Amino acid sequence: MLSKGVGLFPTEPVGMMREYTQLAESLGYDNVWFGDSQNIWRESSITMGAAAVGTERVVFGTGVTNAVTRHRSLLASTWATLAEFTGGRVALGIGTGDSSLRTMGLKPLKLAELEQAVAELRALFRGESVVEPNSGAEFHLNYLSGPVNIPIYIAASAPKILHLSGRIADGVVVLVGTAPHFIEAALKQIEAGAKESGRTLKDLHIVLWTPTAINEDPVEAHDLVRAHVSRVVIRPLPAEVSPHLQTVVDRIREEYDYYHHMDTEADHADLVPDELVDLFALAGTPDDCRERLKEIAKLGVDQVSIVPFVRPGQSRAGTIRTFAEIADSI
Repeated sequence: MLSKGVGLFPTEPVGMMREYTQLAESLGYDNVWFGDSQNIWRESSITMGAAAVGTERVVFGTGVTNAVTRHRSLLASTWATLAEFTGGRVALGIGTGDSSLRTMGLKPLKLAELEQAVAELRALFRGESVVEPNSGAEFHLNYLSGPVNIPIYIAASAPKILHLSGRIADGVVVLVGTAPHFIEAALKQIEAGAKESGRTLKDLHIVLWTPTAINEDPVEAHDLVRAHVSRVVIRPLPAEVSPHLQTVVDRIREEYDYYHHMDTEADHADLVPDELVDLFALAGTPDDCRERLKEIAKLGVDQVSIVPFVRPGQSRAGTIRTFAEIADSI
């Protein structure tokens, strides 16, 4: 059965994020993923810690963090602490770095650097020491009484990082859209990587990261997700778009503003046509979204994690509820 997740960017106060988390748990969501981009959203680790209070079942993750703004010692300590507090209900989502770095003029990690970061995090979770690259000193988590099991998910869109994820990750947060040919192309890359480490797709947890707007007015639903669609297409993808859409994608890449990352009111959202929305988002009436979700459920992903979009000042609770009803009806 396809599991449910929800991606929450901390654009609202911590108390409201906690309410969304409790709602998601009550509706049977398996994971709540929190965006980590310190210059445009509230601090993710504080938000997760507060949101975890009073929960019993839901798994907490980042969608996603990085190993540049978060030193490995800080990442390891944050997640070991959160795992201790939640009884192991954690999933460390990490990537090369996106808006958290771009808003400061910093470059994302290279794939080899990301692989090294993942290896060092796992060593720290085992209670081992790793070497700090600048000082040359060894460090470890001194308070651990034994190894902690913290699954590491890699966020991936482009072919090379999809392949790397299949080879080294416990799970993959896949951001390639909702069209079957993009999802299938991504899964092939992940599967090829998994084979290199003696595994199959069944050994990984595949999360489809899905910009979502469910509204009786399909025009409004499409408008709400255009900004997130623009974010998807600025990265290389595992399959090609048609030539006329590639021209649009090229312009979006030129004009994307990271300080309005996934902002429904962003100027770059206006560049996204409906045709791109239908390829890269779940947007439309409840019936529209139910039919799309049925298609996705056949493709081999383990979880659809919605990123609910509403107008500024509106609550995301309605979308969280409606998606749960749709998913549970399939």
